[in-house]
Amino acid sequence: MSNRTPRLQERLTQHGVTRRQFLKFCGVMTATLALPAHYTGRIAKALLANPRPPVIWLEFQDCTGDTESFLRANQPGVDELLLDILSLDYHETIMAPAGDMTEVSLSETMTNFPGQYICVVEGSIPTAAGGIHCMIRGRTALSIAQEVCGNALATIALGTCAWDGGLAAALPNPTGAVGVRSAVPGLSTLISLPGCPANVVNLTATLVHFLTFNDWPATDSSGRPHFAYGEEIHEECERHDHYEEERFVLEWGDYGHRNGWCLFQMGCKGPETHHNCPTVKWNDGTCWPIAAGHGCVGCAESRFWDRMSPFYVPLDDD
Repeated sequence: MSNRTPRLQERLTQHGVTRRQFLKFCGVMTATLALPAHYTGRIAKALLANPRPPVIWLEFQDCTGDTESFLRANQPGVDELLLDILSLDYHETIMAPAGDMTEVSLSETMTNFPGQYICVVEGSIPTAAGGIHCMIRGRTALSIAQEVCGNALATIALGTCAWDGGLAAALPNPTGAVGVRSAVPGLSTLISLPGCPANVVNLTATLVHFLTFNDWPATDSSGRPHFAYGEEIHEECERHDHYEEERFVLEWGDYGHRNGWCLFQMGCKGPETHHNCPTVKWNDGTCWPIAAGHGCVGCAESRFWDRMSPFYVPLDDD
């Protein structure tokens, strides 16, 4: 692992991040990881002591939505803390180098930190026709993923597209789009954080878990961390009591819709979707789709574009 200076404590001071803000961030991470409150101090100590891990962020067949989510990190902000936890050595969208220099950044990180860097993959990886549907500097996304992920300490498939192909893999899938697991089989450590887009809180919590415990969080059979994907959205939803009382929205804008009733009859896929959206929420924890009046579309579940559509038709109520 790289031992880069200055360490986090100095960088926080440089950015004007107070101890209170830092501990608040550690508390949010503790809660997100479903750890007892006393782990807040351990997380703080680990972040202050550990060197920043180098990160290579690859973007393939995507809409850049996961990067946009990343850039909207708060607690206290991506420019103040998140980028200080990581050493983001390569990210085509937000890195300073351009043109041929981007290749230098990528190759230097791989050469200087073999088996030590973390690879984040955003977007699906096309495999049809030898992978020609996504080319970067004359190379296919498939060949780049196989090289970079194959030599990483761990790979994080960020967002639904990197997990299982997402929208690009919706039938008939002309580009042969797949997720990282299918494109680069046999990876020793692959963490999947599906969502369209992925929630940056879960990405941060995953990395904080590694820096604190020198291990990755426990996952389900699909590689999704239990802390983020262990519960159904339906069970944690603020409209759940209305479901139990059979108070349903039946038409957009009706009395039930205006008063926060259950969106099941409007096609909400919360009962079949596992994600912590109701607890971590979005926009600095202020809201999420169901609170805003729109049903869940199941974006954290495999093949949701095919399996969950049509999105406004209710699930079979068994």
